[in-house]
Order: sequence, then structure tokens, then C-alpha cells
Amino acid sequence: MWHNVWAVIRREYLQRVRSKWFIAATVGGPVVMAGLIFVPAWLAVQSDRNEFNLAVVDGTGVLYGELAPRLERGGFEVEEARWHADVVTDLRRRANEGEIGGFIMVDELTLETGEAIYYSMDVPSALRQVTVQTSVARAALEYQLRQQGVDAEALLGGGELQVEVISEAGSDISEPQFAIAYIGAFLLYMVILLYAVSVMRATLEEKTSRIVEVIISSMKPSELMLGKIMGVCAVSLTQMAIWIGAAIALFAGAIPMMIAARPELANLENLRQVVPGAGLMLLFLGFFLFGFLMYSGLYAAVGAMCNSDEEAQQAQFPMIMLLVVPIVMVTPVIQAPNTPMATGLSLFPLFSPILMWARVSGGGVPVWQVALSFVLMAVMVWVIAWIAGRIYKVGILMSGKRPTLPELWRWVREA
Repeated sequence: MWHNVWAVIRREYLQRVRSKWFIAATVGGPVVMAGLIFVPAWLAVQSDRNEFNLAVVDGTGVLYGELAPRLERGGFEVEEARWHADVVTDLRRRANEGEIGGFIMVDELTLETGEAIYYSMDVPSALRQVTVQTSVARAALEYQLRQQGVDAEALLGGGELQVEVISEAGSDISEPQFAIAYIGAFLLYMVILLYAVSVMRATLEEKTSRIVEVIISSMKPSELMLGKIMGVCAVSLTQMAIWIGAAIALFAGAIPMMIAARPELANLENLRQVVPGAGLMLLFLGFFLFGFLMYSGLYAAVGAMCNSDEEAQQAQFPMIMLLVVPIVMVTPVIQAPNTPMATGLSLFPLFSPILMWARVSGGGVPVWQVALSFVLMAVMVWVIAWIAGRIYKVGILMSGKRPTLPELWRWVREA
């Protein structure tokens, strides 16, 4: 048996990894990822290098110290220009020569109303206008509050709101945790669907080309189905390993850019918050493997009982819905991972790869629930393999109209 299974695994693996589409997708994925990360950042740096050099003319003599730090936090490089009769003419000349991207004029009216004049070489973006306007208004308000003896920094900072979660159903999740949970769940949805559909298409191609009749003469249908699933699984793991390696390399290269954008990440502890640990990566791999094995069995059965791509597109709708439902529930589950609804849905085996991952990466999930989800998924893999194997055994050699549900049940019983 295992000799035949290994032969199918080897054939599926070599045939797919040598294809042009596999090479293009495997190499193109990291290239596109790198382009999405580095090209916009490089273009932004190049285009804004001079535009974000600002001179501030402080006619009040007191606002520059308040205004400059706020503009710098908004991404500007700020210099102070002394007030004199021809200051506007001089700064216009410097802007036309490319030394600065513009300048801001503040005066006594700014202290009263927060109004200022922003001279720019081009039409500034809405974000840049809001940054300058907010910085000027808050600097003027902060100065006025300090004149009255008010702690302006604490008041304008909005104070501090401490949240204490009363019920066990709540969860205090940080932004990095939410991002890891949501992006990881979406990736699991994509890769499980992508590779499970590959199993269905491989089965359908062999059935429609009648090659399967020759193959079945030398091995059992169950051996062929198992070999196909394991072969596509090996291909998927190979591609994912390359992508994960490329992602790690890209992340390492992007660390200086991240620190430049958010200096607080220079602290190693803060940087670890945005990087999933080795334990989470192993869990991600485990959820993918069990999710793939469950759905690939279902998709193999769909491919065996259909006779064309059109039939397969219609027949796979229930499987797609089984993946769409947990994706729809990801956000509520991340925000409240310990509610009865979140716990129940994440323990349902067909939802576990996505929803249990969302709960675990968000934090606060008991270990026994994670272990139970893997046990239930293992049982579901066996159940699906048992049912799908019987449908596959009969359907792979059947042609004609697509079977009805009663006919499928008869195949399961008679096989």
C-alpha cells in the first residue's frame, strides 16, 4: 500500500514544483511582497524629502518651542527663520531653489484664534494640511493653558483611561495582537482554500482525461486519494516554507524602516510585540495541516463526483461557506475570545483552524481548549477520510450527471 501511496506523492510533488506556475507564484510572491513594502516607502521618502522641510517664522516669539516638536512628530524637519521685513521673499526664494518645501507664518493672531499661513510649493495632501493645522492650534492652546497655570500636556493628552475587565468573557488585546490574529486567520483561510481546491482540480483533471482508469487498475482508490492529498500537502509546505523564509528576510530588512517610523520599536521588548513567536508559528503550521487535511478530503470527494469545472464550482459552494463563516466571525472572536459563542465556534473542528488561531494569538485561551481542538480536528480528519474515501472510490470511475445526496449516501453505504 505505502509503495503505491509514495509513488503518487512523488508524482504529484514533482509535477507541481516543476511547473511554471509554481515557480512563478513561489518567486513572485516574495517579490510582490517586497515591492509592496519597500517601493511605496522609497517613493514617499524621495517625494517628501524636500516637501517636509519646513521653516517656521514665529512673529510671537513664544510659539516656536511649542510648535516645532509637534511638527517633527508629524514627520516634518523644522527650522526656525527669524522675523524681518523681507522674510517672506527670502523664504520663497529658498523654496523655489529646493532648499525647503515651504514655510509657516505665525503671529499674535495665531495665539488668539489658532490661524496661521502655510506657504507650500505644491498643493499639500489633506493629511499634511491636518497635521500642520492641528499642530499650530494645539501649540497655541497649550501656550494659553500654561499661562493660566494648567497642566496642558496632561489635559491635551486626553488623560489616562484605565480599563479593568470584570467578566472572564472580555479580553484586553493590543493592536499588534489583533493584527497577528486577524492577518493569520485570513492567511489560513486563503492557503487552506487554495491548496484544497488544488486537490479537487487534480482529481477532476485525471477523471475527465480518463487517466484515472489506468491508475486505478494498479492501486486502490483510497491509495490514490491519500497520495494526492499528501502530495499537494508537501507542495504547499514547500511553498509556505519559502514564503515564510522570504517574509522573515523582508521583515529583518524592514526593521530599520519600522524603527525610523516608530522609534519606540528600538526597544527590543516593544519590537517583540509585533513579531509572532516560535510557539505561535508552530500553532499556525498545526492549524494549517489539520485544516488542509479536513478540507482536502472534502474537495477530493467533490472532484471525484463531478464531471466538469462547472459542476465542481457549484458543488464546492457548501465547502466555501464552511470557510467563509469563520472568517466572518473572526473580528468578534478576537475582541471577545472567551464568550460561550467564541468558545463553541472555535471548538467546532471545521472552524477550529481559523477561529482557534484567532483566539490563541489574541491571548487568554486555556491550554486544554487548544488541545481539545486538535483532538476534535484529528477525529474529524478520520471521519472525513472515511466518508470521502467511499465517495471517491465510487465517484472516480462514474460519469454522467452529478449524483444527488441520496445517491451519495448509497455510495458511502455500499462502498
